Order: sequence, then structure tokens, then C-alpha cells
Amino acid sequence: MDVIVVGAGPVGLALAAELALAGVSVRVLERRDSADPAMRAQSINVPTAEALDRRGLLPALERIQRETLGAPGFRFTGHFAGMSLGPGLVDWADPELAAHTAVEGARMIPQPRLEEVLAGHAERLGVVVRRGVEVTSLEDTGQGVVVGTASGSLRAGWLVGCDGGHSTVRRLAGIPFPGTNPEITGYQAVVDIADPGKLTAGWSWSPRGVYRYGPQPGRVATVEFDGGPADRSAPVTLADVQSSLRRVSGTDVTLTAFRAAPTRWTDNTRQASTYRAGRVFLAGDAAHVHPPFGGQGLNLGVGDAVNLGWKLAAVVSGRSPEALLDTYDAERRPVGAWVLDWTRAQIGILRGDPKSGVLRGVLADLLATRDGTTYAVKQIAGVTQRLPLPGSHPWTGRYVPDVPLSNGTRLADHAHGGGFLLLDRTPGAVFGGRAHGRARVIRDDGTGVAGALIRPDGVVVWATDTPDAHGLDEALSRWAS
Repeated sequence: MDVIVVGAGPVGLALAAELALAGVSVRVLERRDSADPAMRAQSINVPTAEALDRRGLLPALERIQRETLGAPGFRFTGHFAGMSLGPGLVDWADPELAAHTAVEGARMIPQPRLEEVLAGHAERLGVVVRRGVEVTSLEDTGQGVVVGTASGSLRAGWLVGCDGGHSTVRRLAGIPFPGTNPEITGYQAVVDIADPGKLTAGWSWSPRGVYRYGPQPGRVATVEFDGGPADRSAPVTLADVQSSLRRVSGTDVTLTAFRAAPTRWTDNTRQASTYRAGRVFLAGDAAHVHPPFGGQGLNLGVGDAVNLGWKLAAVVSGRSPEALLDTYDAERRPVGAWVLDWTRAQIGILRGDPKSGVLRGVLADLLATRDGTTYAVKQIAGVTQRLPLPGSHPWTGRYVPDVPLSNGTRLADHAHGGGFLLLDRTPGAVFGGRAHGRARVIRDDGTGVAGALIRPDGVVVWATDTPDAHGLDEALSRWAS
């Protein structure tokens, strides 16, 4: 096969689907016998939702959000270090928010449900997932990779490790994983509570730690600054969660049962020294780990997958030189480093000591302003991300906004098959005539931006407000050769 992907979580499935969509033969290996039921991220950001929208999965996501919330009209804002961001304070007319509204009804997506959607998408594209297969050895021959398993060896041209924070692929590839050690233990669970009146809804702080109760019935989360768990891999018991909740809440609350598989987590924060070693790549938690606030790790991993997928497919097919793969690390590493710092900052604010409490009060004042809340919501939503690409147009280097077309469709509706899109709103199709089969030309009579070249991952690499095609040929040659 062309590519082996190790790990069948959301990142591995998203990557495998992107590769298969581009005609690459791919096999997914997963050591677990079934999908992980543990409670993890409860939402996705705008770039993740839009990436799935571009593949025709928006209706499925909207259906899940309706089932999750049971009511329409929800606007996701999130929180920063437990400080909720009120929707009423957000400037929803802010250009960066207003340009990405099509996926508003598809953000509250629990990770297990997202995994179901991606698994179905990958299966429809012919992706084979082999479960119960654990990788035991790895050899990069320079011409391909040989992957050893208990069931025998497999050969492929390339290998991508999407196998989590304790990545076997990263270890076998010898890629260092520097960062900071944990100082907290966190639990998250949905439980039955005998005496829920003893808990306060929302986030509550004490010198012993922090806990959250809600917003879903029975959902609890705790954070204790205890130096991290002695054994993070040990099974999480009801007694573990109850003891932690009692310590941080100062109550004798009683939990009677789990409704969903619980999770234990820490603020262990690390980033791989490189996302590529020869013919081996890392994506998702295999490349970066950090506290799970706001589901940023899930979103960061899906961003890795859609960035790498089309590039690796272009090299495998011979359409692009291998040098294109160097842009994966160059583009995704800065985004990963920002997320690590964003979550580290929240740990500092969450601490129960007096100095952190005062700092939390100052930040709370800032987040109670329209500008402060809007800034935080934009960061959490992911709409401010920009890659350092040449070009002065405001769209260049950003994820393409939602673009309604004059024929009643949206630009995203034309991206279901992958590949490059070239939006052309010039009389006589000045831009489209230069594509020469390297991009699908979308003619439109609407107003606004005159032309834009969009990569398969939704990143705009060229845009203009005039009929001048300056820079288009260079962009096509660099990215869509």
C-alpha cells in the first residue's frame, strides 16, 4: 500500500479519508479492538467543522448537535480557565466571526460521535481499518517503511503515527518529545449523583482545586494541583472521581454510577521536535499533548490531518515534488506551539493560590468586556489562524470564508471531492483559463473577492479583488503542480 496510518481515532480516520479521497491506497492499524468510549472533547472549532463541511459531512454534524442540545439557536463560545464567555458580550458582526457562520449549528459534537462520522466517511471511501493490531517495530529503508506487528510485517511507502500521546511510532522513529511535566490531575465523567444539591453549577474554585458541574446533567470535572497521577494508565474508578470531587468541593457528595466512560488527564505539555523523520510523520497527540481545555487537541489534530493528507497524496501520486512535505512541519508546528501556550496559560490562571486568584480576577474583568470576550471567542473558534504565505490580500494564508455563490450553492459544496478550487468572478474567466486542469474552476457572477485559489485543506494561497492575475501562476506552480 502507499501509506500506513497508525491509530484509528478522529485524526487517523480524517487523514486516511483525505488520502483515499485523493486515490492513495491506505491501511489503518489500531491496537484497540473497538473505538475508545472514554469521555473526551465535547466540541469542535470552526476550521474542523468547515473541513468536514467541505467533504459533505455538515448535515450529519448538524443532526448530532440537535440531538446533543435538543434545541436550535445555540452559539458556542466556550471558556477560558473556567471563566465562561457570555454569548451576549460577543461582537458577532466582527468580520472574522461573521465570515464563518455556515457551521454554527455543527460545533457541539462529542468526540465519540465525531469518530462515528469519520469512520463512516472513511469506510465509504474504501479505507480498511485493522483493529487489534499493535505496531512492534519500524524500519525506514529510505525507499519505504517496514512495519512489524504481532501478525507479521507490512510494507508501505510512508507511515503516519496518529497513535496518541504515548505514540509507539514516535518512540520507534526516535523523535524527541520535549516539554513540561504535569502538576495537576484532572477527571471528567458523566455520573449519577445521589445528592446533586451539594454541588454548585458551573466552575468553582477552592484552595484544594477546581471543579465543574454541568452543563449536561451529571457531567462533572475536577482539577487538583497534586503533581500529577502516580499511574495515569490505571483504570478510573467511581471512588477516584468521588474522592477528587469531595476534596475540591469541600462536600460529602455521593456518586452512584457512571453514565459514560470517565477520563483521567493531566497538564503534561509536549511537542515533538519534528513532525517528520524521513518517511515517518506524526499527527495529532503523537505530535503534541497539552491540557484538554476546549477540545483544542482534537481540533489541532484534525488540522494536522487535513494539512498533511493532500500533500502526501500529491507526492505519492507524483504530482508534486517531495519538498512539498516539508511545508507540513513548517505550517503546523507554529499552530501547535500556540495551542500549547494557550492551554499552559489556563493552568496558571486555574491555580488556587492567592496570587493566581488575583490574576484570575483581573482577567475576569477583561473577559467581561465586549472586546475581551470577542477576542477570546475568536481564538477558541480558530478563525484567526493564518499561515505565513506570500501575498497581501486579507484572505491569503487563512481558511477560506464561507462563500455563497450566485447559483444558490456555496463554495464548500464544490469541495466534496477534494482537490484545488479556483474561484473566478472575472468577465471572460480570466483566472480560470490559467488553471490548465490543476484546479477546479468555480465561475460565479457574485460580488466580493474577484478570485481565490484554495488548497484542499481550505487554506487560501492566492486571492485578489481585481481582474489582475498577478501571482496566480506562481501559486498554481508552487501548490498545485
